[in-house]
Amino acid sequence: MTDVSLFDMAAADTCVSCGLCLPHCPTFRLTGDELYSPRGRLAAMTAVTQGIVAVDAEFDDSLSTCLGCRACEAVCPGLVPYGPLFEAARANLTAEQPTAGRTARRFLLGRWLAWRPGMRIVTAIGAIAQRFRLGRFMPGFARRGLTGLRPLAKKGPSWVGRTVEAVGPSRGTVAVLAGCVMDQWFGGVHAAAAAVLSRAGYRVVFPAGQTCCGALAAHDGQVAAAQRLAGRNAAAFADADLVVADAAGCSAHLKEYGRWTERGEALGAKVRDVTELVASLIAEGALPTVTEHRGTVAVQDPCHLRHAQRITAQPRAILEAAGLDVVEIDVDGLCCGAAGIYSVTHPQTSEELGRRKASQVVASGAAVVASANPGCEMQLRAYLPPGIRIAHPVELYDEAITS
Repeated sequence: MTDVSLFDMAAADTCVSCGLCLPHCPTFRLTGDELYSPRGRLAAMTAVTQGIVAVDAEFDDSLSTCLGCRACEAVCPGLVPYGPLFEAARANLTAEQPTAGRTARRFLLGRWLAWRPGMRIVTAIGAIAQRFRLGRFMPGFARRGLTGLRPLAKKGPSWVGRTVEAVGPSRGTVAVLAGCVMDQWFGGVHAAAAAVLSRAGYRVVFPAGQTCCGALAAHDGQVAAAQRLAGRNAAAFADADLVVADAAGCSAHLKEYGRWTERGEALGAKVRDVTELVASLIAEGALPTVTEHRGTVAVQDPCHLRHAQRITAQPRAILEAAGLDVVEIDVDGLCCGAAGIYSVTHPQTSEELGRRKASQVVASGAAVVASANPGCEMQLRAYLPPGIRIAHPVELYDEAITS
């Protein structure tokens, strides 16, 4: 395990300020300001680490406005590990300048999300708010958040501790991360993933003892919380031969657990995003391909699937195997503006990016859009016109092979 709060100067020095990252950075695209570009932020991080400049409000603003989408990494010729450098700088900033907002986020991201009774309370409140249309009385970010949710049940059952037995010859057991918001708000994705994997011969388990993956805490610089959550999951999944996450942000973070907990590297090596595994099963013939044409689907690439994990072909292969014609909406894969709690901390920037992404979907003419991350799905639903469906690629595939 590395010291995640240690800013790696040698890695930062590999940035040659070539500028190839600039057109791929959402905040630079919006502002044209180097302070909000990857190379500008790296220069600021380096200067602060070397003691050349002090940690001040401008530095805080530069880091906090970063969405952490890691699009810069995917196009960097020097392979600068921007994500880990950014998290180290955020960790140091959080430690050196505690604020009321950071204290509140430490409780929310490190404690509340991992407390399942707390999530059930929030879910019940959300279900009531949906039923009585209370969103119209809420501030903008809360109203959009409520609009972005799927219909909630006041007593949504948890997937933790559940098992779905294999259908047909067994391929072994796969352990699935239930997650925090996924467990209560996106049970349909878990159901589809379990159904598809069991059909391929896997016994699907959601191990007891697991918790939130800790990605949101890590991105916010909450080191102790992220390490604690990673440690719990490393223990819960220690005996698993294969670990699957059906949220792109979670699978990306699990794969990098080696930075967060002692047993994290071994766990990370066993992790697959569900789109990786399902696409491979389709390719080898363990899962069927639908020949009937079932319509058109637009594809939105979650940043932590496309940029952090470099997974792009697999979701498209799944959708094509479902009998769907895939329509591309954004060749650059620009961030939709969800970025965890970014819509709360930076609502204007989040809204601008959300509206741009929604307009791309509308322009495609597709009535369905596939997204493999809960935050992206919620962001799209908040800004898309009624009538356009958003679903996980595996949900659409499961519907196709069972209809």
